[in-house]
Amino acid sequence: MFALSRSHIELTGRDRASFLHNFCTNDITSLKPGQGCEAFLCNVKGRVLGHVTVFAEPDSLWLETVAGAAPALIAHLDRYLIREDVQLHDRTADVAELHVVGPQAVLALAPDNRRRAHPVDWFREPSWVVIGPRDALEQCQREMLAANVVVGTDADWQSLRITAGFPEYGVDLTDDNLPQEAARNAKCLSFTKGCYLGQEPIARLDAMGHTNRELRRLRIAGDDVPVTPVALLDPASGQEAGRLTSAAVAPDGPGIVGLGMIKTRWLAAGTELRVANLPAGVVATVCE
Repeated sequence: MFALSRSHIELTGRDRASFLHNFCTNDITSLKPGQGCEAFLCNVKGRVLGHVTVFAEPDSLWLETVAGAAPALIAHLDRYLIREDVQLHDRTADVAELHVVGPQAVLALAPDNRRRAHPVDWFREPSWVVIGPRDALEQCQREMLAANVVVGTDADWQSLRITAGFPEYGVDLTDDNLPQEAARNAKCLSFTKGCYLGQEPIARLDAMGHTNRELRRLRIAGDDVPVTPVALLDPASGQEAGRLTSAAVAPDGPGIVGLGMIKTRWLAAGTELRVANLPAGVVATVCE
């Protein structure tokens, strides 16, 4: 169980689904209450302004994303509101969030209609995002602790998300990136939904068949967690092959796990790179 400090935006109004559908990369209009999906919000050039998880409720849509992101994303969406019946609400201060991991963890929750548990595909094992008023989430934490659910640290969270390849916007992805560079197409992009803001450059890149760089998981030898961001170098030529953006102690044994934005030439699984701020003999291996 992780207590997360994240941003929450609620969209209300009868046009909420069609409006958001037109400004993100995934199919929002097909979501039924209780369902969710990941998506990118992009600018007209197809650059990523936010990586969100969208949850559909009977009377609203909720966007969940990294801490501090709500004001900029609301301002971005609000500039395109003309006559649509859509209201944008920053709910970050009103709710709390837990992320529970493991096949049995969510069973520890007693029924409570003030909180919502949504399955998410962030990690490599079943997990849920639980959102609700702060007092309801405090009660939720007590129930979890009584059921012997382990409380994870921030280091644990980083280790698990990096191992799963789950990017953190502002760290692993920025507005310098196109969506396909996140290597998360199956989870975040619909190529059949029709037009949306930024769709043209994204579709053009899809037609080309490849990116110039993509996010990849890496396994790094040794016990020293490198300070990031830092250059990844070709061991033979010294040429910069990419940037290591996140790193943490591996959750499943010795070594370090990392996420890095790597140029196409070095994307193949098994490619060995050098981390610029680690000793020359330390190898970072690109994972599948």
